[in-house]
Amino acid sequence: MRKKKLGPLPTIAPSARVKESHLGDWTEVGANTTIIESRMEDYSYAVNDCHIVYAAIGRFCSIAAHVRLNPGNHPLERAALHHFTYRSDQFDMGPDDAHFFDWRRSFPVVLGHDVWVGHGATVLPGVRIGSGAAIGAGSVVTKDVADFTVVAGVPAKPLRQRFAPAIQAALLEIAWWDWPHARLKERLPDLRQLSIEAFVEKYAAVSD
Repeated sequence: MRKKKLGPLPTIAPSARVKESHLGDWTEVGANTTIIESRMEDYSYAVNDCHIVYAAIGRFCSIAAHVRLNPGNHPLERAALHHFTYRSDQFDMGPDDAHFFDWRRSFPVVLGHDVWVGHGATVLPGVRIGSGAAIGAGSVVTKDVADFTVVAGVPAKPLRQRFAPAIQAALLEIAWWDWPHARLKERLPDLRQLSIEAFVEKYAAVSD
């Protein structure tokens, strides 16, 4: 089998749908994935059958199959939940309710950098997920997730911190996700092989 090769331009599967969105360098959108009015920054990817709407996705985010970011809210305060009240044109009842869609846009999902969202997870509107966080497969995330926190479940709850607070602070200061491509390539052996303590010790005091 031929190895997949990405490039500076986004790689978008033929069956994917990307509408009114920004995709950064080295990004990938898998088969049957839909991205609407969202930003996906450099090196991030979403594999097959994802649905992403009104989301801001940082760099190096890993989004597994069948993930939903920002599923549509319905108008709980109205007499009718059905979308005929806001997608009215479909039912020959007049123009759509533009204010309703503006309301939806006002609750974006935000992912920091290097976030991993596991298979089949759902992140509800307005939730912010910190850098380095991991979301367990099948989770429903209803509340914000702090940096470097592992959460899972329905609703998702914190399981553990990936690193001690001092390590977390150092990684946020180092911000390796902001390194240019050439520097990432040069320092790849350290990212692979150094312990987290050795990595932090080596790069926390380095001025790039």
